[in-house]
Amino acid sequence: MTHAEFVDAYAGGRVKVTVDPAAASKYLSARLMLPFFIMPVIGAGIGLALIGWIWTGLAVIVIGFFAPRLIKRSAPHFVLTQALQREEIYREITQAGILRVAPPETDPG
Repeated sequence: MTHAEFVDAYAGGRVKVTVDPAAASKYLSARLMLPFFIMPVIGAGIGLALIGWIWTGLAVIVIGFFAPRLIKRSAPHFVLTQALQREEIYREITQAGILRVAPPETDPG
């Protein structure tokens, strides 16, 4: 299915879309380089706490700890949104098996 067909079918409700949450989380973490984000932010928070800005430092540490987890939790929605907007993302995540597109289930009776 091409990207244009996917977008049209999704908008019309003619397909069932399944996003693997664990795979989407790994994909998004790698794409956004979250490990490289966590280390400097937490390090800056520790530095702020050590120079006397204890509450600010703790707040920065908490942000550095929880922000990536919140990003990973919302990964399936983010990946689907990006797939609807950008053809290269759609191709990449369907080939990786992160996004699966199937006809909607019909009720036999």
